[in-house]
Amino acid sequence: MWAGTEIALLTGGFDRPYAYGLAMALSSKGLGLDVIGSDEIDSPEMHTTPKVKFLNLHGSRREASLANRIWRELTFYLRLIRYAKTATPRIFHILWNNRLQVFDRTLLMLYYKLLGKKLVLTAHNVNAGRRDLNDSPLNRLTLKIQYRLVDHIFVHTDQMKAALSEEFAIREEKVTVIPFGINNSVPSTDLTPEEAKRRLGIKNMEKTILFFGALRPYKGLECLVAAFQRISAAHKGYRLIVAAEPKKGDEQYLCDINKTIETDPSRAHIIQRMEFIPDEGTEVYFKAADVLVLPYKQIFQSGVLFLSYNFGLPVVATDVGSFRDDIVEGTTGFLARSCEAGDLAAAIERYFDSDLFRNLNARRHAIREFARARNSWEVVGTSTCDVYARLLSGS
Repeated sequence: MWAGTEIALLTGGFDRPYAYGLAMALSSKGLGLDVIGSDEIDSPEMHTTPKVKFLNLHGSRREASLANRIWRELTFYLRLIRYAKTATPRIFHILWNNRLQVFDRTLLMLYYKLLGKKLVLTAHNVNAGRRDLNDSPLNRLTLKIQYRLVDHIFVHTDQMKAALSEEFAIREEKVTVIPFGINNSVPSTDLTPEEAKRRLGIKNMEKTILFFGALRPYKGLECLVAAFQRISAAHKGYRLIVAAEPKKGDEQYLCDINKTIETDPSRAHIIQRMEFIPDEGTEVYFKAADVLVLPYKQIFQSGVLFLSYNFGLPVVATDVGSFRDDIVEGTTGFLARSCEAGDLAAAIERYFDSDLFRNLNARRHAIREFARARNSWEVVGTSTCDVYARLLSGS
């Protein structure tokens, strides 16, 4: 069916798990792919998988001097514009915009349209500016322009689809809800939970809580720290792992959290890894933990939740976004009423007092299968190909 069909995946140069998962799923359907990536996106599979052509237009995204960053971005955009002019794929699928958001949402979209490309956008966030409390009229205007210019939009929840309709007047038929594919780029070896705990200096019987992912204020780490301090004051034998990469601009937020940790007796029971955690270093944290906690203040959906499920690890999360749809109480995790310390602490204690925790080793397989049935890349790939087919047929 897809013989000769080519798709360009524009990755934005980051979020390797999503780019990798989708590229492998689409290539398994027989589609030819141009993957526009970076050093971060690159992997052996991008060069050995049939019909996948990896084009490293971004190069390195590491920190550099201002002059080098300007030159790097200018070079990238010149490469991208030249690529688009001669590219054979009829569909350009944008997974993330590049660094110059306003340009990407407007002039670059118009350029692609003038070249006759069908444009597909995966909107992982409907309006990240509102979530991050830095929204502006320019941000909303350029988002609206991009949403209007693309031919189809993928989102991950019904709430996101409703938000596109309510906030940006996007027609329902232009939007398709697809699951958030499980992170399958993270290696999983025969490392046991006992060995993982030992590597991190955690005793086997200590009840271990994990916070994992990019550190942003909306993720509510300070709420989890406060909840952990409450639990530690009342009970012995609890540990907290914070494996989080601080983001530029949030230095004061991190400083405030560190002060809160250092002034409390529970500090000796908190392991901090405040750095980027590569794929090969991820497994040890999820296998050492007894539960992942997502104390988010606002979110539609989180890929970290499904990464946790893929390791058979239950999740305690605040009742925001679509977490109520993704967490089966007592089976895959528990919900907290809010991110307030008292509510979080109660939900965490409820988990550690449940049959789910007491029988965790026996329940891990069922958690993995639950996620794979709903969030496999096979499901994502099939839905994505259906949209491509409709666009190419003109229906």
